[in-house]
Amino acid sequence: MDPIFTADTLKESDFRRLAQFIEKHLGIKMPPAKRIMLESRLQKRLRLLKFNSFSEYVDFVFSDAGSRSELYHMIDAVTTNKTDFFREADHFEFLLNNWLPKQSPLWSAARPCRIWSAGCASGEEVYTLMIVMEEYKRCSPSFFYEILGTDISMKVLEEAVNAVYDEERIANLPIEYKKRYFLKSKNPDRHEIRIKPEFRNRVRFERLNLMDEEYSFRQPFDIIFCRNVIIYFDRKTQEQLVKHLAFHLKDEGLLFLGHSESMTGMDLPLSLVAPTVYCKNKERV
Repeated sequence: MDPIFTADTLKESDFRRLAQFIEKHLGIKMPPAKRIMLESRLQKRLRLLKFNSFSEYVDFVFSDAGSRSELYHMIDAVTTNKTDFFREADHFEFLLNNWLPKQSPLWSAARPCRIWSAGCASGEEVYTLMIVMEEYKRCSPSFFYEILGTDISMKVLEEAVNAVYDEERIANLPIEYKKRYFLKSKNPDRHEIRIKPEFRNRVRFERLNLMDEEYSFRQPFDIIFCRNVIIYFDRKTQEQLVKHLAFHLKDEGLLFLGHSESMTGMDLPLSLVAPTVYCKNKERV
């Protein structure tokens, strides 16, 4: 019989070790008020690995063996991954009805529209963008696109690639979208849907830490979505990150932030064109 799990509370010294790592390498603010939240999220990892104290667990995370086997699991537990289909829907309406019709002559099979969903979580935003692009392509057959989704969490990226979701997640989508892009589970007891394979194959996912000094992209993007991500960072990190995103944005390309995020007072090569939608200024980096 397994021993009873009796892990103690997260000590202040252990919290500081974790918080310093999280703030430095993930950019996520970890004030003392988040100590209880961090303790709660890591309890499952302690149970699974059968550690009886947080001190043992923290020592293991930062050991050579732990950095190879547990560090990514700790990151998965810490990062918040909340998303949904057509979340903040006015952004997608702006793309479909305003911006794409004005820009589409620029794009073809040889020069597709390049789109990046940064902090894509379990993929709902990526597949929403796919639906928007496919809907536009229905009336503009010469239009081509590429979509990349990135996240720091391997766990949610696996979910994104698998593309299986609770059926209720698409309850408010138009019926034609449900029929066109989704499959229902063959098991009537499983109320799940999945993106059809021909559409899953039109997007790709990669692991990427937005706090890395360099990204490996060779070409700039026409559209970058980084919504409800920078809200977790301090002001200085927010500005550095958005500058980094803008560097990888094509001149006159669009950057979408979450509606709760603001860049007021930041020195950035971007101009506001719609609520939380920014256009990169020409010849500024």
